[in-house]
Amino acid sequence: MKGILGQGAPLAVHDLGTIGYGPALELQHHLVEERREGRVADTLLLLEHPPVITMGRSAVDTDILATSEQLVGAGASVERIERGGETTYHGPGQLVGYVIIDLHRHLRSLKKFVHLLEEVFITVLARHYGITAGRDPEHRGVWVGNEKVTAIGIAVKQRITFHGFAFNVNTDLSHFNWIVPCGITDRGQTSLEALTGERHDMETIKRQTTEVLGEVFGFQPEFLPFEHPGELRS
Repeated sequence: MKGILGQGAPLAVHDLGTIGYGPALELQHHLVEERREGRVADTLLLLEHPPVITMGRSAVDTDILATSEQLVGAGASVERIERGGETTYHGPGQLVGYVIIDLHRHLRSLKKFVHLLEEVFITVLARHYGITAGRDPEHRGVWVGNEKVTAIGIAVKQRITFHGFAFNVNTDLSHFNWIVPCGITDRGQTSLEALTGERHDMETIKRQTTEVLGEVFGFQPEFLPFEHPGELRS
């Protein structure tokens, strides 16, 4: 399964640090158009968000359990977005990756694309942390037992993918109590910190994830400085 998509193509990787959800979404839309017109290479954005609840196309209002006062007090926002799936949480200590890839050029199957994204985190956890993770036959994402460690949510516009993954590294798992995560009521959430009993360096996690993603998808990833800082204003 390794390397069947990119066939050695370059993958531009931009580490954006911590940025607001709105500016990151606007940037994704910009890059989708740039990729569609061939002005940028396939791209991976790595970042963290301030606390935010995102609601996909299948989300319903009852997915949010927290009161408005609780969310305001925690500095959390709510965003309705165009990705597939239901409701999830992003916040500090969670590695978010947005993948801007020409799906038509490399691999026409969105199902296979999601399968490969899951494979990235199954491999990272096994190789670097000795953790056995896997897929769930009913729910997307990467799971350790009945607890999700990585969420996957993809949108496609004119053959270009966007949105991507959220890997719980040092995430405050209590924030998932604000929502019904992905509409699932009978399973939990976990993090790398919870699984290993220690906090982890996010820069190391970014390098590990990028390396494995390149292997699984067949890309040649390269960390590059980001050239459009105006897109990141919150």
